[in-house]
Amino acid sequence: MAASLLEPRWTMLILCEMWSGSTRFNEIQRGVPGMSPGLLSKRLKQMEVNGLVTRRGAGPGAHAEYFTTPLADELEPLIRGLGEWAHRNIDCDVSLQNLDARLLMWKIRGKIDRLQLPKPKCVIQFILKDAPNETAHYWLVAKPGEETDICYTDPKFDVDLYVVCELRALTSAWMGHSTFKEEIDCGQIALTGHDLMERSLTKWLMRSSFAEVQKCSGFEQRRATN
Repeated sequence: MAASLLEPRWTMLILCEMWSGSTRFNEIQRGVPGMSPGLLSKRLKQMEVNGLVTRRGAGPGAHAEYFTTPLADELEPLIRGLGEWAHRNIDCDVSLQNLDARLLMWKIRGKIDRLQLPKPKCVIQFILKDAPNETAHYWLVAKPGEETDICYTDPKFDVDLYVVCELRALTSAWMGHSTFKEEIDCGQIALTGHDLMERSLTKWLMRSSFAEVQKCSGFEQRRATN
């Protein structure tokens, strides 16, 4: 019965995105980009019926918001445990396939610690190289007392820090398969601009919550499969 409640594809990913702070439909969709708006709407309605989410503020002129219920929140440590198991045991080369620059930047946007930024108001431009695809540009705009905003077109603000990197390298460092220092030292990530922002990168750019999970050793992985 528990499996049937969570089995429909995307359910756990939707919950994870909501636990990360997304409440509006467009925010949730950004965090689960493989879903069409129609499918996301269908899933949210079913999750509401199943008692996993509640919908509020759907009056005239208001944006509806979705919140997890206590029933869903009781599942959070269990689903996190599944994520930790996957991070420990799935080969990093597998997890670094089929990368999604827009999804990565949406996740990074939510991991900016504004209190650690040397400048309370700043703009950070990410230039992601993903051969043979076109280079992608994203701008993170941080302002005091506001959530970090992400722009997909040039907001025409002065840029304080440029982060030029390979998409795979940034994903690897953020997920914890490597470190920012390793990727910077080997030239896969380059920082240009505000000196203190460069030097304090690992303080204000927090990594994935799974980044500190230790990988299984090769021996442990072989023993697990025997």
